[in-house]
Amino acid sequence: MIQFIIGEKGRGKTKVLLEKANNEIKNVSGNVVYLDKSTQHMYELNNKIRLIDMTNFPIKDSDEFLGFICGIISQDHDLEYVYLDSFLKIAKLEEGGDPVPALKELEDISKQFGVHFVVSISLTKQQLPEQYHDAVIAEL
Repeated sequence: MIQFIIGEKGRGKTKVLLEKANNEIKNVSGNVVYLDKSTQHMYELNNKIRLIDMTNFPIKDSDEFLGFICGIISQDHDLEYVYLDSFLKIAKLEEGGDPVPALKELEDISKQFGVHFVVSISLTKQQLPEQYHDAVIAEL
């Protein structure tokens, strides 16, 4: 399952994502991972959540990003949730790349491995492909 927190840059999506991750860790029996573009929010996350700073890894495009996600899943059989902050940036789609193929692949990965993804993405509801409108949990 993929869920979305959407809105333009600077609208507070990260705060909502952090809140959701911190609340979710209380209810899961497995592991939670939070991917971000820096370690800026390290102290805002519950210490049971694994923060991964994506700038430490030489990822060049969305295919490599998805491979990275699969690598995380392959190493953690208890993984339940993956939170993706600044999705367009960390997935290397900021330069006008189409997010739909990457999102479709995330959906497939989610179904295959039973991992839930919560994605913070700098798009409005009009910019988000219609097939994902029902998966929006917060619009800022």
